[in-house]
Amino acid sequence: MSIHPFLQINVFSTDPLLGNPLAVVLQADGLSEARMAAFARWTNLSETTFVSTPTDPRADYRVRIFTTLGELPFAGHPTLGSCHAWLANGGMPHGGEIVQECGIGLVRIRRDASGVAFEAPPLRREGPLEPALHARVRAGLGVAADDLMDAQWVDNGPPWLAVRLRSRAAVLAVRPDYVALEGLMVGVFAACDANDGVDAQFESRAFIAGEAAPEDPVTGSLNAGIARWLLREGSSPDRYVISQGTVLGRAGRVQVERVGETVWIGGACVTCIEGSVTL
Repeated sequence: MSIHPFLQINVFSTDPLLGNPLAVVLQADGLSEARMAAFARWTNLSETTFVSTPTDPRADYRVRIFTTLGELPFAGHPTLGSCHAWLANGGMPHGGEIVQECGIGLVRIRRDASGVAFEAPPLRREGPLEPALHARVRAGLGVAADDLMDAQWVDNGPPWLAVRLRSRAAVLAVRPDYVALEGLMVGVFAACDANDGVDAQFESRAFIAGEAAPEDPVTGSLNAGIARWLLREGSSPDRYVISQGTVLGRAGRVQVERVGETVWIGGACVTCIEGSVTL
């Protein structure tokens, strides 16, 4: 058994109860993969992270990201929450930006008065879905053909595919069949209009069939992939906000900004629980 600093962070909302919670174990060197996975199952959160000494000298720290089902090479709210926890525990970056080492390699992170933001990783897979998969996803979401505008791969580590719907109302109305979507990570999103009365330009939802909590409250990796899609096609401004978590009673806000060729995905982080954990 070993004792480690532990924090639970609320990500993508300034209200501690309206974002996406993340469990962070610091000084995790020496913990086995099996022990990490067991603790992630025990927390029963969408993700639990373990921060340790980097293996790459260019990185400030290394993070491993676990869901209740297994390890992810990258995820958005764990990246932001882990960085926030590392900084709160006295972490000092080598330079002006913070560099995180994770399963997809090195991820740049910046911080400012509004919170922290990561550089959206390149898409490992993009483009339209295969016809059979397209039909399966539409049926699994229960979406009318007239409401579905497009569907594309936005795989940036987690194998997300995203479905663009005609309206925010259509996004909020989705009631997925998780059996039909088994094995898939599916996001839905739509542009908001003035009649929606929300302080965001887009609304999104994220579904992970097989997870203990199959709808994720606020999802950085999905929205990073959607941002790559929208900005590539010129379907969004260089700076915008995505609302997520509405159906779950959350008020997540994901900040997207393109600076030159770099796309930044950010949001607020709040420490809710701080102490130690024995593993």
